[in-house]
Amino acid sequence: MNSEFTGKTVIITGASAGVGAACARAFAAQKANLVLSARGQEGLDRIADELSPQCSVLTVAMDVANSEQCMELLAKAEAKFGHVDVLVNNAGMHNRGDLEKLDPADVGAMVDINMRAPLILSCAAIPYLRRAGSGSIVMVGSLAGMSPLQGAATYSGTKAGLRAFAYALADEVRESGITVGVVSPGPIDTGFIMSEIDNVEDIVFSQPMSSAESVADAILSIARGEQTEVTMPASSGKLVTLSYLFPRLRRYVRPKLYAKGRKNKDKYRNRNA
Repeated sequence: MNSEFTGKTVIITGASAGVGAACARAFAAQKANLVLSARGQEGLDRIADELSPQCSVLTVAMDVANSEQCMELLAKAEAKFGHVDVLVNNAGMHNRGDLEKLDPADVGAMVDINMRAPLILSCAAIPYLRRAGSGSIVMVGSLAGMSPLQGAATYSGTKAGLRAFAYALADEVRESGITVGVVSPGPIDTGFIMSEIDNVEDIVFSQPMSSAESVADAILSIARGEQTEVTMPASSGKLVTLSYLFPRLRRYVRPKLYAKGRKNKDKYRNRNA
């Protein structure tokens, strides 16, 4: 087994379920030291009980929107394991619907969790990674951050900002031994969208669904410094790039993508019935 993360300390936010939990399992298989954070202690305890036979696990119930708690997360990780080597900014929030129908407080919360928290954690993590001698920072973005998605204006905006931040920071620390990258998936077969399937824009389901495990594999690839961005699936990444560069094309194909997405959504509903 490739064990390049053996003994490395990996911090994962939003780690109690979905992509975060899959990511924790992937790093646990490589014998990393895990620092898992999420809002709820109960969910963290479940994943910790599962993975503790494989590796050392520290759980920290916290709110990433709280800057002081972000600082404490890094300090607790270093105090427990002596070093911090990888930061995975995975925690996310999506209040769905057209902007005018949303509570402004919910818009602010999306900005705080999806964008402000990863920027603050990344900034605060750099001294820790320098003390460790090297390391990596991974952002979990979205294809919505590569091409605007109606019904998800704030979410698209935060993920676009996170992607731009990842590229800029990667250049800033390129000579330091620290790598930075972003995973930009389309729809993922987790509760993040499947538990709210009726509220998810039909167009989301026009793209192939990724598994949480495949996204976790991409996160490990970024953590190894193999590339700066992974789009998932690759074909969808090309499509959203074209739609961003040519807005008229996006508007032209949108009705077709909505129709395809509605059909796929019905299939997913029937599968879960």
